[in-house]
Parts: sequence; structure tokens; C-alpha cells
Amino acid sequence: MTIEALVGKYTIIGQNQNAEKSPYKGTLSLSLDSYKRIKAEWLINNEQLQWGVGVYKDRILVINFHYKGDHGAIYNGVVVYKCLTENILEGFWFEEHGDPEYLGQEQGIKTITTNTLFN
Repeated sequence: MTIEALVGKYTIIGQNQNAEKSPYKGTLSLSLDSYKRIKAEWLINNEQLQWGVGVYKDRILVINFHYKGDHGAIYNGVVVYKCLTENILEGFWFEEHGDPEYLGQEQGIKTITTNTLFN
């Protein structure tokens, strides 16, 4: 699998990094920069924008991500995805202010469009 095959939009579901494992859903868009690093942008629950840059090797995608929290503070974290196929991601994540006793979890399925089907 190549890094180019991962480019696209994914529907995601996940659980937050807390004892309650609060569920969330959203979208993840992956693209490449000029150095063939992954650029990622999440939209969580149609309200929270997150962004990051990562690398891919041997079916593992690692992304350092950021988002703006309350009062404009920027929060940072890391997500690690196992690329089961070019269309299915399975991952875990943590952020600096999350509960250190837990990991967040996230799964992504690539959105298939008519163009994708006929390419």
C-alpha cells in the first residue's frame, strides 16, 4: 500500500480519552504535502476542527494533531492508525490534557464516491 492510496475523506467514529469513553463521530480528510507527508483535518461532531501532519510506513500512519480549545488555547496530541486496507483505518490516540489512564480510540472508513468506483 502506498501513501497516495490513503488520500481521501473518511467517516470516523471514536471514543474519547476518559473513563466514560465518550463517543464521537465525524470526518477525517487526508492529503499530501509537497514532501509526501500526510496532512490531516478532522471535523468532530460537526463542531470541532483539528489538524495535523504525519508520516506513513509499513501500514502505520502517525499524526501529530492540534486543536483550539476553550479560551483559544491550542491542545496537542498524537494518533496512531493501523492501515488495515487503503479504505479502513483503526487507531488509538492521546492528547496532552487527556486522562493519562486511558487512550482514545478511532476507526475510519473511506468515503466511496462514484468517481472512486470508476477510477
